[in-house]
Order: sequence, then structure tokens, then C-alpha cells
Amino acid sequence: MKILRSLPPAHLDQPCALTIGNFDGVHLGHQALVRTLVADAREAGLPAAVLTFEPHPREYFHALARQRGRDVGPEPVRISTLRDRLEMLASLGVDRVHLAPFDQRVAQWPAEDFVRNCLAQGLQARHIRIGTDFCFGAQRQGDFGMLKSVGQQCGIRVLAMPTVEDAGVRISSSLIREALLQADFPWAAQMLGRPYAISGRVSHGRRLGTRLGFPTLNLRFPWGRPALQGIFVVQVYGLSDDPAQAVPGVASFGTRPAVEADGAWLLEVHLLDWSGDAYGRLVRVEFLEKLRDELPFPDLDSLGRQIADDVRKARAHFQKTTDSDGQID
Repeated sequence: MKILRSLPPAHLDQPCALTIGNFDGVHLGHQALVRTLVADAREAGLPAAVLTFEPHPREYFHALARQRGRDVGPEPVRISTLRDRLEMLASLGVDRVHLAPFDQRVAQWPAEDFVRNCLAQGLQARHIRIGTDFCFGAQRQGDFGMLKSVGQQCGIRVLAMPTVEDAGVRISSSLIREALLQADFPWAAQMLGRPYAISGRVSHGRRLGTRLGFPTLNLRFPWGRPALQGIFVVQVYGLSDDPAQAVPGVASFGTRPAVEADGAWLLEVHLLDWSGDAYGRLVRVEFLEKLRDELPFPDLDSLGRQIADDVRKARAHFQKTTDSDGQID
């Protein structure tokens, strides 16, 4: 899959079939849309393309409001990292992703100009598949009707994608964020079509966990605010040559108020009964159960005792799973 990072891109030599969206989580609704687009593209003999944005428009407008001194509350949350979003799109058969910077220029782009200059001329879209609730352009003035009308004038065929529902409820990124906030991982997995997980490369940390007797894998989350926070039972993939082999663990995901003051988000995973050099590895951390919220501690000894209790509870989780299944999921 080719990734193009300017909007409009330079030197495109082939028209495309296109869909547009943020695709946070790439849930079952997103997957149905992208699969339909890919089928459309194959039938028309065109590459399947996705236009998406980084940062998320909600994050851009939130930061802008704060710069202007408005009290807008906490930063919007993300379900997936950029890496996971792009990997999911690639797995669905997308040929190219236009990863556009969402900035002042894009935010102020008049809706009709966006269709004519960006979609028709810049991206050379000849076929667009999109949800009927799609809005675009400055102040979200463009809607599906405008896209279809202006697109027709520009030689673009615009088709609607029906919504995807679960038990009569429309699947959405907002519902998945709610499920993750409640640590309802089965509900999130039902809407995502897969267990909830975050991928990243293991980086060096301060080795505080090692000093406390609980060494950790460290994964940065530099993409905004994650959709969940706290201490979790997890399992980690990517530590062996077998991609299906999971290593059980317990993870802290947050800003580490007990030891840090900068507020940077970090996912730290202590692996149970595993040792080795994992630095630089690309791993996937799957979340199974929430144990507790993140807490401050008066000293490192208190933190160490709490981690030991978290490890004990994680082991109990996996023992219960083994007793009921005969194996770890």
C-alpha cells in the first residue's frame, strides 16, 4: 500500500475509486465501507484509495479552542494508533492512502472547492463510496447531497454506503470509545470485529520497573489521548517467531502520576514468566481485563507493593482461563 502525505498530492498518474474518513478504530462499519470500495475499484479497474487525516479534526479544533483561551475540557480520545489504522486499511486491500495533514487550510476549505479542486482534480477521484452522514468543508457545510451533485458535474460517480448495525444500534467510533472507557472489551471487540489491541515498537525507558523488580516493555503513545487508562491484564504478540503465540502480562497505560510530571502517555507491560531482549521489536498488546485505575503513591516501596498485587491478580486471571479452557486464549 502506498502512503501519500500531501493534499493534493503531486504527480498522480492514475484516477482512483475513493472513500473519505478518519477511520478511528477501523471498526466493522469502516471495514464494510472499505471492502465495498475495494470491490467497486476492482470492477472499474481503478486503484482503491482512502483519504484520511492526521491529526484527527476533533484534535485540531480542540487545540485551536484552547489556544484561544476557551475551556474545552480534556483532549479528545483515540481508539487506534496511526500505525494500527494504516495496517488495517492495508489488510482490507486498499492500494493507496492519502494521509493529509488537517490544518487551517483544510479546515477552511469551502465545500464545493474541496470537491472540485481536491477530489476531482487533485486526487482524480472518478468513483466515491461514502456514508450518507458524511459532512465536509469549512464549518461542515458540505453533505452527501452536495457531494453527489457537484461530483456529477466533475465526472465523479458518488454512491452511498448503508450504515452497519449491531443489534439495531449503529456501530460507531463513539460507541467503541464508550466501551473502552468502561473497559468492556467484549463489547468493543464485537464492534471492532477483533480484540482491542495497540501495536508499537518497544523503546527504552527509565528502567524504573527493573529497579522495582518488575521489568517492562515500553510503548509510546504520541498520537493524542488514548481511549483507556489504568492497569490491565494483557497478552502480547510479536515476541517469538510464531505470530499467534501470546505472552501473558500486566500493563500500566497512562501518565504515571506516581513517578512522572510531564503527562506523557506510556504503555508499560510487565511480562509474566518471560525474559529476553525486546528492544526495537514490533509488538501488539491485547487488552483482556481492567484491574484498577492509575493511582499516585507516596513512595516507590508502596508502588512496588501495588505492582506485586497487580501481578498476583493477573496470574489469577490467566489461571482461571487455563482452568476453564485448558489453555490461555
